Amino acid sequence: MGKNEQNQMLGIDVGATGIKGAIINLHTGQLVTDRIRFDTPKPATPEAVARVIKEIAKEAGWPAGAPIGCGFPSVVVRGKTLSAANIDQAWLNLKAQKFLSTHTGHPVILVNDADAAGIAALRFGHVKNQTGTVVLLTIGTGIGSALFVDGKLVPNTEFGHMPYKRSIVEDYVSNRARKDRKLSMPEWAKQLNVYLKHIDRMLTPDLIVLGGGISKRFATYEKYLNPGTPVVPAKLLNNAGLIGAALHAQSVLT
Repeated sequence: MGKNEQNQMLGIDVGATGIKGAIINLHTGQLVTDRIRFDTPKPATPEAVARVIKEIAKEAGWPAGAPIGCGFPSVVVRGKTLSAANIDQAWLNLKAQKFLSTHTGHPVILVNDADAAGIAALRFGHVKNQTGTVVLLTIGTGIGSALFVDGKLVPNTEFGHMPYKRSIVEDYVSNRARKDRKLSMPEWAKQLNVYLKHIDRMLTPDLIVLGGGISKRFATYEKYLNPGTPVVPAKLLNNAGLIGAALHAQSVLT
């Protein structure tokens, strides 16, 4: 299988605004190629997303027919996408893993996008060797979540879509909400802290890890966060999703 036999895997991270991909060294978590990014198609129909994934594989020089790991913004159960919060409604209850495999010419292994970021953190980041309960939140256009108990993933938690105030969590504390509501970084961070206190009361975690695009700016808002639990930025920042997707595909295929 060419590159895949050398412990490499193409990882894809499908987001609401961008679809990113790179070939990943599965031993180190390092990107072997530059990260390739396309804007997420509008509308993000299954056919349109499949075309982008196929193009990323081509640009990366990934061998024809070689498997791909793909983090996806949906509850994913046995290859089926059971939610469609920030993507086209055509994904709802779709046998998406089979669809993408057929339309890209590559066996595509799907996993919830935030769970993918969590898998990367478990192997290479702050979740590694961490006992107790750990919550990872990916903060971008939406909010994804990964929950670990003594190093074991509890999949598809989707804390960002839980009822909160008058709507759901991501409508208040996502990066999209920060921009839409024209909040300064301190204003947004204080709102985030209120939600993290809610997480602390609900789960009593030993650690909260913040990932997603906003994680690279952690130093600018860290001082506003005091939920009662230690909070750290994800070590892998915004590459965690595609790294974890590659790792997940490896685990499924071996």
